Amino acid sequence: MKSLKFIGYRLQFTAPSDSPRRGVVSFLFLFLFSFGWGFLSAQTRDQIRRAQVDSVLTARYYRTPYDSTYVTRPEGRLTLKMRLNQTGNTLHAKGTVNDVYCKTDLETSHKTTVSIAASYRGIAVALAINPEKLRGVYKDYEFNLNYYSSRISLDASYQRSTTLAGDIRRGDNRSRLESGDLTMKIVNLAGYYTFNHRRFSYPAAFTQSYIQRRSAGSWLAGFSYQGGSIKTTDELKQRNPNAPDTRIYVGHFGIGGGYGYNWVFHRKWLFHFSMLPTFVVYNRNNMTVNDERKKAQHMRFNMIFNERAAIVYNISPRYFAGITLVMNNSIFDDDAVVVNQNKWRARASFGVRL
Repeated sequence: MKSLKFIGYRLQFTAPSDSPRRGVVSFLFLFLFSFGWGFLSAQTRDQIRRAQVDSVLTARYYRTPYDSTYVTRPEGRLTLKMRLNQTGNTLHAKGTVNDVYCKTDLETSHKTTVSIAASYRGIAVALAINPEKLRGVYKDYEFNLNYYSSRISLDASYQRSTTLAGDIRRGDNRSRLESGDLTMKIVNLAGYYTFNHRRFSYPAAFTQSYIQRRSAGSWLAGFSYQGGSIKTTDELKQRNPNAPDTRIYVGHFGIGGGYGYNWVFHRKWLFHFSMLPTFVVYNRNNMTVNDERKKAQHMRFNMIFNERAAIVYNISPRYFAGITLVMNNSIFDDDAVVVNQNKWRARASFGVRL
């Protein structure tokens, strides 16, 4: 008689030396029992771990840094959103290079994407699809990162485009730039600090991870950065040998302050608008035409504006819809080189909380 003990249970079996078949059967039974018990134990441990993780996320989710009279968390663990997004960018540059006046007015093609976003207890992931890119029509690349918390907010974008098109002027000569004649690589950053972070919520307007219950506003402090380059391609030279070899460099950093306001109307409507004007404290803009470079002044009274607007309608505790707009505009006045950029992103969304 032999025995094995499994977590408080004793299993006994007999394997006489004159009955090898019974011994094999007993061994197989013991193996299957051990495997099944181990599987159930592992499954139980996974359930315990999932429950522990969910408990931690739930405690973190409802430990809000806001005044609950003004801002609160919505009910439901999971939030699903369908979003329609569109972005665009326009650039204007001018300057006198080698005693010749040069001016360009350019615009990228608009990018339209459809995205699905899921958020579980405040942790979100999203997947975006560009129908035109799937058909091979849109060949640009763009990456957007948006972070909204009670105190700190950040909008960041990187765009690589070959669809810039527009007009270029050099002296009395004018020419048309088509898609593929230029390459652009550009970065936009805007960071905010919210002073009235106990009562004013950016996430309520832009991610719907909070609900603004009462109207409130806040003064803001922040910074802006725009940087990158635009240059002509070999394809332009092949198509138009007389086209000037042009390179525009953008690099300016600004700091400033502004104001934002969340207006709650009839409890279900939320209207948001904020503006953060920043003063450029360092500027590295320059323009090069046929190997002749002209630089902007490093210190000049120029500005970058960051605007945000949103409308959110809470249809019910479970369903909501909204539209948002984020813009970055630079305004420059320089005797040597002027580079202005207007970047925007519009979004419409519909969501459900489960």
